[in-house]
Amino acid sequence: MKPTKDTGPYFVGVDIGGTNVKVGIVDDAGQTLAFSQAKTEVAKGVEAGLQNIYQAIDDVLTDCQFTMDDIKAIGIATPGTMDIPGGKLVDPPNLPTWKGFPIRQVISDHYSGKKTIYQNDANAAAYGEYWVGGAREARSLVLWTLGTGIGCGIIIDEMIIEGRHSHGGECGHIIIQMTNGRLCDSGQYGTLEAYSGGKSLVRHCQELLDTGRPSLLNEMLQEGNKLSPLLIAQAAERDDELSNDLIMESAMCLGVGTTSLMHTIDPDMILFGGAVTFGGKDSVLGQRFMNRIRQEAKTRAFQVPYENTIIDFAELGSDAGYIGVAGCARLACLKAEK
Repeated sequence: MKPTKDTGPYFVGVDIGGTNVKVGIVDDAGQTLAFSQAKTEVAKGVEAGLQNIYQAIDDVLTDCQFTMDDIKAIGIATPGTMDIPGGKLVDPPNLPTWKGFPIRQVISDHYSGKKTIYQNDANAAAYGEYWVGGAREARSLVLWTLGTGIGCGIIIDEMIIEGRHSHGGECGHIIIQMTNGRLCDSGQYGTLEAYSGGKSLVRHCQELLDTGRPSLLNEMLQEGNKLSPLLIAQAAERDDELSNDLIMESAMCLGVGTTSLMHTIDPDMILFGGAVTFGGKDSVLGQRFMNRIRQEAKTRAFQVPYENTIIDFAELGSDAGYIGVAGCARLACLKAEK
């Protein structure tokens, strides 16, 4: 049945990743009315990806028996680097064939000039948690997104910290090791991402295995499994010392980064989301991971902000991006109406 008009206005949120695109119709209260997912197909180029996005949008409209006339605005989220005011990708590592693409204008034009806003994917996820997720009772939030790399979004009194050059909140690239630091995919040394990002975790694990370090992972790899954060987590759950050490080191480094943001932002909440949270709150390993982050922050932070800042897992999971960027579109409309 078509949603009743009293839950509107309605917004389309589009969260574009390097592998998948997630699309949802979200109402004025942040509830998802319809959801669709498609492949980004980066290797095929931007036009193939766009057609998949348009099809996913058409699918959610059909599910709700809507047309685009029922939608007030569209929100688009992509990974950085980007020009947010200009509405275009600059040089995104996860979307190399989309370099320089003016995505906001192209999608708006496709839908006959429909109001369209553009946002960084980590910022969008942070706004989703702030609007209707784990930080819905808070006034300020830092969200770490843990995946292949590390993203971060900062919200203060509904304002997203975008920065003057669209690089505000890129805290996965803060420096935590000044000498002999590990190399990050960004080309920098000693970044938080180089120590706690999923890709870096796997790379460091392989380096240790290559030195002959004993681990259950050796036999798991011989069985045909691919080394990944998930495989490392599975080994840690079987009391593998190497895997556990790697995960706790990652948590320690995140505790260092969390302390830096606690001292910079002094937020109500610091939340952790993304695929590399080791099962999150529903997992014993995830809880140990979080406790290690808190322990490191407690050791390093000033007492007052530590005792008054909630450090926990995010709530919205992989839905945070499309919900959040739909919320960003809603916020843009509210501001325009004032």
